[in-house]
Order: sequence, then structure tokens, then C-alpha cells
Amino acid sequence: MKRIVFTGGGSAGHVTPNIALFPKLKSLGYDIHYIGSYDGIEKKLIEDYRIPYYGISTGKLRRYFDIKNFSDPFRVIKGFVEARKILKTLKPDIVFSKGGFVSVPVVRAAAMLKIPCIIHESDMTPGLANSLCIPVAQKVCCNFPETLQNLPAEKAVLTGSPIRNELTKGNKEKGLKMCGFSIAKPVIMVIGGSLGAAGVNKLVREALPTLLEDFQIVHICGKEKIDNLLLKTTGYKQFEFVKDDLKDLFAMADIVISRAGANAICELLALRKPNLLIPLPAHASRGDQILNAKSFEAQGFSIVADEDYLTAVTLAEKVHELYFTRQSYIDAMQNSKIKDSIDTITTLIEETVSRKN
Repeated sequence: MKRIVFTGGGSAGHVTPNIALFPKLKSLGYDIHYIGSYDGIEKKLIEDYRIPYYGISTGKLRRYFDIKNFSDPFRVIKGFVEARKILKTLKPDIVFSKGGFVSVPVVRAAAMLKIPCIIHESDMTPGLANSLCIPVAQKVCCNFPETLQNLPAEKAVLTGSPIRNELTKGNKEKGLKMCGFSIAKPVIMVIGGSLGAAGVNKLVREALPTLLEDFQIVHICGKEKIDNLLLKTTGYKQFEFVKDDLKDLFAMADIVISRAGANAICELLALRKPNLLIPLPAHASRGDQILNAKSFEAQGFSIVADEDYLTAVTLAEKVHELYFTRQSYIDAMQNSKIKDSIDTITTLIEETVSRKN
């Protein structure tokens, strides 16, 4: 039996594309294992899939000064030793990495053991973790045509992002019942990202009095980000995080407000959901979400708003604009050449394993 080890974590965007590949790889006869951090979100997301999970020590890799920069390199080294031991035991045919800080020791350990690796880079420009892994990877998958110019030509493959098949099978009625909503008003779905988005949460809540006149709102606000003062607000439902029922919330939603993480927006594209993107500001990130959002805006998939200049009033205006012009965004997404990439990536995995054997 062929064996594959997945890695990736730190946020849902570094995990869910891996999960999307599981069913196809299982049908191809792969024995699947996962290496992540001891207590990261990846462990929670993987546990329902009956995939053997191995925790390792992790340290975040930063481009800026932080007191933890003195201790985290030692955690990365410890993680490398732990990953190498796990890989020597499992002897996988290939490692597939979705990035995030946990992936660096795994990919580097695999390279030392001469285990081939394939990396998936979601954003337009490679993150620090993937940048450290690209030199030892056999192939690097990416979402955007613009990314190809930032990658070694012999390794780069434009694949798009794997989308979980179950997301396309939601039930609108179940979503409405779950939230206590009616069919009387359209529904806005707000996604702050798996770790939450304080800026987006604050803006949406400030705009609630205006938005709730015309819409019902389901708000996935992140761990420990629920506002208890708003729990009894009619037409407004908050969740920290949603896993199994996410498909039903998507089916219910007429429009979506979201950050601009690459995997999240690729899901919106696949589901043909008109969206307002509020990318993480440049001063709080490396600017990747801004580039992602601009690409989607240029292709006619999204309205983009700068958080630094957004107010409750202008947010409500943009939401109404999006809703009343939603069909134009749906049409653009339906005509998109960006398709689900599961078959493309699994073929790449199969070819790499065949060359190894």
C-alpha cells in the first residue's frame, strides 16, 4: 500500500485543502497519516477523519522582532528531530505540505530522509514557511497565475486549491433552522477566519442596526470572540467555529463578508457566493491577502474594502451594493477558468510516487 504523510497547520487554511484530498487518495489506495502541532487547530480538524495524527513541537517563524524569536528556533529544531523520527518509522512514499510553521521541520526532515515532497502555496507570494521548504520540494502547487513568476519554473504547477466536496452539498433549510432564521430576509454570512478577525467583527457589529433592517446575519467570529451582549439579538447568530454544518450555512447564505485568505476565497469561488472581501491590512500582515483580494476583484469575483478606511456606514453601503448586483458576480465566477484541483494534485502525487518507486 502507498503511504502519504500530510502536514500543515496554524490556521484552517493550512488544513482544509489537505482534508479535501483525503477521499480521492483513499480511493487510490493510499494509507494516510498527518503530522501537526500538539494542540493546533489542525489536530481538532483532523480528528473526525480517523487519520493517524502525530504531534510535534513547533515554533513560529517571524519576519519581525518578538521575544519568542529567541526560544522558537529551539522548538523548530526539536520538531525537526521529532518529525524525522516519525518519518523514519512510517517510511512514507511522499509528503504533502500545505504550509504553516509546523510544516518546516516535517518537510526538511523528509528531504534529509530522501522522501519526495510536494508543497501547496495558496497565496500569490510564498509565505516564509513555504519559502524555506521550496528548495527541497519536488513540486510546488499554486492558486494564482501571478504566483508562477515567484517560483522555480521547473517546480511550479498551477493547480488551484482543493475544495472539500461536502461544501457543495449543503442544505439551505437546515442552515436556516440552525440559526433560527426565516426565508423573509436574505442572509449575510460573515467569516472572520478560523482564528477570528477582530477588525471585521467590530465593523460588522457596529453596522448591525442598519444591516438587520434588510438582512439576517450569521457570524463565524472565531474562538472566544462571541459578544455575549448580542446573544439575544433577533436575526443575528454567532458561532465561534463551524465544522460539519458549514456546508448548510454556505447553502443558506446569499452573500458573504470574508477576509481574503486564499483558501477561503477559493471556496467562495467554487460555491459561486458573491462576496465582500476585507483583507488583513498591510501593517498587520505581509500583504498577501491584499494581493489575493485584488486578483479576485480584477476578475470580477469580489468587492474589496480596505479595513483601515471602512466604517459601519460604508460597510453597510457596500453590503447593499453587493446584494443588489450579486448576479454579475455569480456570472463572473461561473465563467471562471479556475477549477477544483483535486484531480490535478492527486495525479501529481501519483506521478511523483511512481518516479520514486
